Amino acid sequence: MRELSVPKGSRVDCLSVSRPPLFPPQPHPVTADVSTAAEHAQRGGGTPPRLAPLLTIVAHPQLARVGERLLLDDLLTGQEWALSRNAPDFTRPSTAFGAPLGDPFLSRKPFLRFNRSGPGIRVSVGPEGKCSSNGVPIQDSMEFAPEALLRGVPLELAGRMVLLLHLTEPEHPAPLSLPGMVGESAGLRRVRKDIERVADLNLSVLIRGETGTGKELVAQALHQQSPRKNQPFVSVNLGAIPKELAAAELFGAARGAFTGAHQSREGYFRAAQGGTLFLDEIGEASAEVQVMLLRVLESGELYPVGASTPVSTDVRLVAATDANLEAHIQEGLFKAPLLHRLAGYEIQLPPLRERRADIGPLFLHFAREALESIGEAHRLAPGDPFAEPWLPSALAVRLLLHPWPGNIRQLRNVARQLVIGSRGQARLELGPRLLQEFESLHTAGSLPSPRLSPGAEPPTRRKSTDVSESELLAALRAHDWDVKRAADHLGIPRSSIYNLIERSPDIRLAGDLSVAEITRCFQECQGDLDAMVRRLEVSRRALSRRIKELGLV
Repeated sequence: MRELSVPKGSRVDCLSVSRPPLFPPQPHPVTADVSTAAEHAQRGGGTPPRLAPLLTIVAHPQLARVGERLLLDDLLTGQEWALSRNAPDFTRPSTAFGAPLGDPFLSRKPFLRFNRSGPGIRVSVGPEGKCSSNGVPIQDSMEFAPEALLRGVPLELAGRMVLLLHLTEPEHPAPLSLPGMVGESAGLRRVRKDIERVADLNLSVLIRGETGTGKELVAQALHQQSPRKNQPFVSVNLGAIPKELAAAELFGAARGAFTGAHQSREGYFRAAQGGTLFLDEIGEASAEVQVMLLRVLESGELYPVGASTPVSTDVRLVAATDANLEAHIQEGLFKAPLLHRLAGYEIQLPPLRERRADIGPLFLHFAREALESIGEAHRLAPGDPFAEPWLPSALAVRLLLHPWPGNIRQLRNVARQLVIGSRGQARLELGPRLLQEFESLHTAGSLPSPRLSPGAEPPTRRKSTDVSESELLAALRAHDWDVKRAADHLGIPRSSIYNLIERSPDIRLAGDLSVAEITRCFQECQGDLDAMVRRLEVSRRALSRRIKELGLV
């Protein structure tokens, strides 16, 4: 069995290249669909990368811990990893020293164990622990197949923190760190490596990716890492320029070239002279602009609209698109020679749903920006270890499981909405609009509900009067007196379940407990809140508040 502590100075984020892979090699560890190694080879992917299991902190009461990781390397050789409050250490990437999870609500004894199980991983929970995955409590153990691990499996601990169990690739040599690129997922590391490979070359680059994945940020990184970094960087969104003006805007225009051209126009190419010109939404370029772009790329010269004399240009061209340019070529909407010229080197950006390990650090990055803007940056400072987390674990799971059709841009907007909508509150809460946004995707079947096992049907909404006394009590006990989860399980609003609890003669409120009863239970359970909740059968949150009011912690 694996030792429960990691020797100081050891590297838990390294991967020994001499060890065998945990799973059959996969072609792309951040894609949701699993392909065979043969399919990977047919696509020209070369040797598939080796993979190893990794735990990444997505949510923690001490928010500075978000993004720390633990490589479960000994699972590769069939050994066991075990987690407790005090061991092992989680570390930042490329650092040697770290710290254990450390939350006082976690057991000092090993409560979570990881073992290899055939092609997947088995997660076992001991009697001292409380863990759920996708909102489903793990009563004894649960097995996760490689497909689920490729996507990333959220593990919610004690209702206070969230770990993501996922797969990673070898990380050495580590790619360069780039400003603004937050995260350490395999997909983002490949993007960084691509930038490092091509930044200093005088090649045109085509950046592909869905809307909101950060294509302009990559273009800026290419410019900043190139010999042109002290020259202009000019960004142009072709989709925002009227087609009839695009040629003049890009290449300039001679005086009198068209109606209203009372003076000559420089154009974006000449504004970027010596530097980098970023053309976003290149798929929106008109046929006329495509011909002119091809001429510039082939000859290094451009003709301003209405001019008869060419102008030499020295510009590094970086283009980006979320369109299928190959399909556009088949439809006669895009010129194949231009695509070949633009794609001197291609960089593919993964969508956020394939970067689950980065969602926690990205959310924290955007939340910090929003908190600083409203004067509440203190929320991120270490505080009372017994306090309720500012980022609730259930909300963190929602963030992980959301499909993020708008990618990083959408996550930034959600973080801002959450922070401002919860201004002055002790915890983040989903407002009605964001809740509707999240729930609408669950209802539409875009992804499994975070409170259901994969494949289960979402609960239908019910009237609170349809819930019997025994059903209410059973739901509360099944979810360890977590009122929100019990309400989700019953399919009723949280406000309704509070009304049912208050009206029930068989259910006590934390406020009904005497000081003597709470004190005695605290002593007998040695301060273990989960054990006290199970014994007293009252709301966990309300009991925690009473314990603090009595000064027992």
